[in-house]
Amino acid sequence: MRVPNSVVLPVGTHVDCCQEEEVEEKRHNIMAKISAMLEERKSNLTHFITNLEGSKEPELYVDQWERLKEMESCTLTILNLVAVNCTDHRDIKKLEAVILEHVKKEELFPEVVRVLPPVYRQVEAAIVDIAQSEEMADHGMMDLQYLLSKLSQCEHLANLGRELLQDVLRYLHRIGLVVWYEEIKHLESTVFLQPTFLITMFKVSVEIRILLLAEPKL
Repeated sequence: MRVPNSVVLPVGTHVDCCQEEEVEEKRHNIMAKISAMLEERKSNLTHFITNLEGSKEPELYVDQWERLKEMESCTLTILNLVAVNCTDHRDIKKLEAVILEHVKKEELFPEVVRVLPPVYRQVEAAIVDIAQSEEMADHGMMDLQYLLSKLSQCEHLANLGRELLQDVLRYLHRIGLVVWYEEIKHLESTVFLQPTFLITMFKVSVEIRILLLAEPKL
């Protein structure tokens, strides 16, 4: 929900534990719950944004407003759920075929038809190496300029410039390899090389907020 133009393929497992009619019923219920969740998210974001805009001093909440507007702009495409029996190799192959079929659709993944210059792959491979290196902190955060200096140490990337690196980062952000919020002033100089850590932080923040809201008031 926090990655622009995300595409999600729900997968239902343990089909072997259900009757055939149960599978379709559960498929329908899961898709209905996902739709309801997305509608609730959209409604909540609109509500929070409206409250900030209607506050007495909205200028004090600009950062929060920008974050909410960014989340509001993130579209999410939900594909039809695929039900599989994980103990059946044929179902695993079926799932693989469905994934490949969707990935090849230009309307879902416009980047799939883009011919990338070799330097894009070189930078991507170098960033993966940096992210997996022992010196990389668990949070995976790295200053943009420092990342450029690290990449420039590679013989084939010695002439890599900041502008080209930014173009590559935009591409890597779109495919989900890194997270780079270039449109947010306070984060434009930070690249998140470990998106999973960022997702965990968001999750923990939400859980803490829920716990605080759930605590009884004295």
